[in-house]
This record gives sequence, C-alpha cells and structure tokens, in this order.
Amino acid sequence: MRGDFYPKGLAQKNELRFASRAVNSIEINGSFYALQTPERYADWYADTPDGFVFSVKAPRYVTHILRLREVEKPIANFFASGLFLLKEKLGPILWQFPPSFRFDPALFESFLRLLPHDSAAALEMAKGCEARMQGRSHLAIDRKRPMRHAVEIRNPSFVDPAFIELLRQYRVALVVADTAGKWPYREDLTSDFVYIRLHGAEELYTSGYTDQALERWCRRIRLWNSGSQPEDAQLITASEASPARSREVYCYFDNDVKVRAPYDARQLLRRLGLDEGLQATPGQLQEGAFA
Repeated sequence: MRGDFYPKGLAQKNELRFASRAVNSIEINGSFYALQTPERYADWYADTPDGFVFSVKAPRYVTHILRLREVEKPIANFFASGLFLLKEKLGPILWQFPPSFRFDPALFESFLRLLPHDSAAALEMAKGCEARMQGRSHLAIDRKRPMRHAVEIRNPSFVDPAFIELLRQYRVALVVADTAGKWPYREDLTSDFVYIRLHGAEELYTSGYTDQALERWCRRIRLWNSGSQPEDAQLITASEASPARSREVYCYFDNDVKVRAPYDARQLLRRLGLDEGLQATPGQLQEGAFA
C-alpha cells in the first residue's frame, strides 16, 4: 500500500497519523493474531486525532482455537492487554467466528454472558487475567464507558431465530458481512449500533466497489442510522427488537488485496458527507505535514 494510499516520502512511523486523518475509524486487526501491549495501545491513542474511533478485533485464540470453551481467562487477558488506554476512542469489539464453527445455543450464550458492556465491568474481568500478563497489562480506566460487541458468523447454522434472540437479549450486534456470497449475509438489527464489514462485492477480499454499489451501501447506512430497515433487508427473523431508533453505524472495508479498501472507504465517507474535516488525502503528502 505504500506509495499508493500512503504517499511517497511518508515515514513508516507516521502511517497511523496519516491514515487516521484520511478516514475517521480503523479496525485493529493485529489483536486478532496476538495480544497487543499497553505501550502500543497508548501510541495508537496518541497518534490519532480527537473524535477518531478504533474497533478492535478480538483474539482468534478465543473464537478459532478454544472455540468458546474455557475462555474466561483468555478474554480477561485480552481486556488486560491495554484496551483501556484507548479511552473514548475505543469503539466496538469484533468477535469473528470461523466457517467451521456451528451454532450451539448453550455454548454461545455462555460466551455472550461473559461479555462486559462497560469498561468498569471489563476492568473487573481483566483483573482475573493470568499471571503471565504481569508486567504487560494495564488494569486501570479513566472513567466508566460503554463497551460494545459485534459478532461475525460464517456458518449457515447461525441462520436461526434463536441466534438472533440471543444477540438481542445480550445487546450484541450481528455483523452485516458482504462476502461475495461465500458466507451467510443477514441484516437483522440486534443492538443499538450496526457493524458492517465489506470484504468484496464480486470477489472475496480483492474486488473494489463500484459507484453503484457504494451508493447502495450509502442508502442502507442512512436508513439504519435513522432507525429504519431497507425494504429488501435480508433477515433471519422478521420481528424487531425495539421501536425504530437512531443507530450508530460502523463500516469497514476489508477488500485490501488490490489496495481498494481505503479508497472505497473515503468515497463512502464523501457520499455520506462525512469527509469534511479530514486533514489527509489518500496518496498525497502536503508539504510540511507529518514531518
């Protein structure tokens, strides 16, 4: 991506500073593969402007390896690893499940029951982290803040009204995931926010989004934000959890093999009228900036 989204002449140490001024939110992916450190979270906070938001991808150790069995300590380790240092910039936490993971109502509810919905509850959980976290944990919060969770599923067994009922009961969002038809696509609203992941309209992880496709997503985002549902929404259950209400919408592009993600994101922001105030333009380095 260097020399394309990141302009030539931009030092690698300034990449986050640049990216966070070209878009208004980023999904942290490294936390999926390994626990990050308090120092890294603190740097991410310092390098980004006021109003910026990070979504954080939860560890695959919980979802893909342990597969939700005996996960209380690993989840505590995750919360202890430095998330609280993002403070007001911490957005939703994404829990992604592999295609081989089938819906088990009892097991899934035991997992949802563990998820804290504010930073004070998350701190209490983090205090139960394993001894190996000593010296690489951060067990303090600046204030009590809401904490949101979103679930991305990839097995058709989740196309079950009981799954939607559980998500609504525990106020967890179902990720609206565009995967070029490879995995289930549903748009049930299960929380007070909407989480969208766009992996590619025609080819998974590689294809960009046409102007027509971006406009379609723009219309859907506006409807969800206003508390409505698209007339052609693809739902698991027709019932709604609550009366219409405004919902915050988080949308991330993960079609980055061909380096389309940041450009598609910027185009969507422009169509939504959310690009005003962004201080950086993809591929362009203003003289004297990020020195």
